[in-house]
Amino acid sequence: MPVDDRVAVFDNDGTLWNEKPMPTQLHWLVQQWAAAASADPELARTQPYAAAQSGDLSWIGGAVDRHASGDDSDLRLLLAAVGRVTAGMSVDDYRRLVSDFYAHAEHPVLGVPYAATVYQPMVELVRLLHEHGFTCYVVSAGERDFMRPMTEQNYGIAPEHVIGSAMGLEYVDGEVRYVDALAFFDDGPEKPVRVWSRIGRRPAVAVGNSDGDRELLEYTVPGDAGLRLLVHHDDDTGRGDQPYDKGAEVVLREADERDTTVVSVRNDWATVFPTP
Repeated sequence: MPVDDRVAVFDNDGTLWNEKPMPTQLHWLVQQWAAAASADPELARTQPYAAAQSGDLSWIGGAVDRHASGDDSDLRLLLAAVGRVTAGMSVDDYRRLVSDFYAHAEHPVLGVPYAATVYQPMVELVRLLHEHGFTCYVVSAGERDFMRPMTEQNYGIAPEHVIGSAMGLEYVDGEVRYVDALAFFDDGPEKPVRVWSRIGRRPAVAVGNSDGDRELLEYTVPGDAGLRLLVHHDDDTGRGDQPYDKGAEVVLREADERDTTVVSVRNDWATVFPTP
């Protein structure tokens, strides 16, 4: 394969690192929403602020599950609350806030720093691809600038190779700042669009773990030249990765007909997380 065509794309949450019981960015956002609710009683009576302040995150989980089923009514409330967190903030200030979170926050169940919840076999795969001339990209529904401070250290993927959902931006008085509006949500069919707009090539390798990655996997180069990998979270051995199929039912069912290789966490990975 010509070096210029050696492009690999990876989903992030649930593919490169653990996403249960909630994605890492949601952990950070819940902290911000709880603080905002404490400062504003009026806000505390609305969602998702009420859920964040009470610690009962079932409403937030339900909103995410309903999105996976095609109902985005509550997801719109979530995305609006996401926008309000960073509205008016400079990109540099946001990077510092997120970097501080990564430096001190721990996974709510495993009790270890988030850097210790990356999937070791996936990091090894990224390294192997780099050694063979591939350029690797993160392509995620997660927010681009939340991922950028951690991808190089944890995966060896440079910040400029991160593609994700993004808030709108504007240039004001010498600073790039966020506006209170979502520019795009990088999930499902939006992923190939963003891959093409940022990279300008079909990927030769695509790796995902959910129905939101279906189109990304489909967009690999056709025939035997393309490799599609689907991480199946079926590990019930107590190694720390929670088993689940929810949100991946379609891609799992279609794997054979779409020539997708299913990677079993239980059977194919000798280890899940890095050795402490």
